[in-house]
Amino acid sequence: MTPFRRGYLTAAVIGALWTWVIAITVAIAMSFATGDAFRPSLLQALPLGAALGAVVLRVSQRGLAMAAGVGLFVVTLWAGFGPILTEGVGSVALGVAALLAGLGCGWGLHGMFAQVRPGPLTRHEFEDAIIRFLTGFGYIFFTAIVAIPFYVMVMTSLKNQQQLVANPLDFSLDLTQGWGLFQSYYELFTAFNFGTYMVNSLFISVMTVFITLLFSVPGAYAVARLRFRGQAAFSRSILLIYMVPVIVLALPIYIGFSMTGLRNTLFGILLIYPVTTIPVALYMLQGYFRGLPAEVEEAGLMDGLNRLQVIWKITLPLALPALASVSLYVFMIAWNEFLLAFMLLDDPSRFTLTRGIASLNSSEIPRQHLMAGAVVATVPIMALFLGLERFMTKGLTAGSVKG
Repeated sequence: MTPFRRGYLTAAVIGALWTWVIAITVAIAMSFATGDAFRPSLLQALPLGAALGAVVLRVSQRGLAMAAGVGLFVVTLWAGFGPILTEGVGSVALGVAALLAGLGCGWGLHGMFAQVRPGPLTRHEFEDAIIRFLTGFGYIFFTAIVAIPFYVMVMTSLKNQQQLVANPLDFSLDLTQGWGLFQSYYELFTAFNFGTYMVNSLFISVMTVFITLLFSVPGAYAVARLRFRGQAAFSRSILLIYMVPVIVLALPIYIGFSMTGLRNTLFGILLIYPVTTIPVALYMLQGYFRGLPAEVEEAGLMDGLNRLQVIWKITLPLALPALASVSLYVFMIAWNEFLLAFMLLDDPSRFTLTRGIASLNSSEIPRQHLMAGAVVATVPIMALFLGLERFMTKGLTAGSVKG
């Protein structure tokens, strides 16, 4: 039995590391939320966390473990030493920080020690505790990567110019402003014409989805069901055009669209966007069509339906999950596309949202308007994705297994 696989030592090491992780998380969160000075202390987090890990190991109830964690942080925060150091912080903020950190430490460590006992540990028990710690760390780390930029973006959009100049790193919210918090959004739609940008983006995205499905559905069906010369080569080369970086084609596209008068028109955008989405839609749909039972379609042909009727009445209803996932994916590509819109659109009345946001990136325009524009572009597509995510997941996995 190796020394590191004894219960108390394992609990102490994991407790020290987890307390440090929670201290960093709570310090960052409280600094963003209140604007006060919270900072983690590694040297003090490790010994106190080790002691907390040993205590939690002896506690059988989750509530007692969380109470022990809260007690540790309450005492250390008010005493001015411990895993989180503060300076000039009010008592309410200290209490909230102690509560969050204590609950996070106690609840997390109790779950990690589910199969840990004070005595010697088996290899399975030791590895289970390590995996639980790494899982908890992964949740916090990747959540922070996603949440912190979005939080900074939203909070900055709710500031005014005076607040940003006074303290650019203060991301707390001043609720005394009332509806004045949304002044940047009001100016965005009244002074910067963002309503037109949203309508343009919505129109282009919906039409791109329609055009993509119009070409990719019969194309994917032909590759999956029909037999013709060069079928295998065509199937393998579908994604080749998608693999070519758009930046390589930027200059030829710009020259060609300028010579034909398609630059600075929504029609030109609708010609080029499907070129980038049809290959990936073809690739996704052909895999799904191959997974559908061919016997159902053959029965339809025997009943007197022609091939187009079979596709319309049998194949498409069965392929609705795949169509939903492809439509959502194509919509997100068209909604978020920037390079082609930036290169081909110069008239503000024809700007898409991404092109409009780029026009706000100027020293003459306050930064909160840029952040408000980013929120306006992000929230609708995020809500759409979260609302239809189950269809996208089902559609992407349905064709992975044939039969």
